[in-house]
Amino acid sequence: MNNLLLQYLPILIFLGIAIGLASIIILASLIIARQKPDSEKLSAYECGFEPFEDARIKFDVRFYLVAILFIIFDLEVAFLFPWAVSLGDIGVFGFWSMVVFLGILTIGFVYEWRRGALEWE
Repeated sequence: MNNLLLQYLPILIFLGIAIGLASIIILASLIIARQKPDSEKLSAYECGFEPFEDARIKFDVRFYLVAILFIIFDLEVAFLFPWAVSLGDIGVFGFWSMVVFLGILTIGFVYEWRRGALEWE
């Protein structure tokens, strides 16, 4: 049982460093930066329209496209971490299967790039 807990020690150290560094960065930004928001800072900037209007207004589909692309490539990273951890156990077949997976995602990314999905007008 003790050996099993020692295998999780690097993960706990990593989490401790990540939480500590994130806390230091947030506290430093609160101490150093000015905390006086004006009307421009409080305006809607993510979706392009005020949040409390009629729900039937025209909405640009590019926001959805960027969100879908983000989810796709975020899931790619979610598959890469367990693959990298278990790479020694899965062998050459696992390596080449991930290379094919990354190749398909790269082809999709290049296709989206050339079609102009990442361009913002």
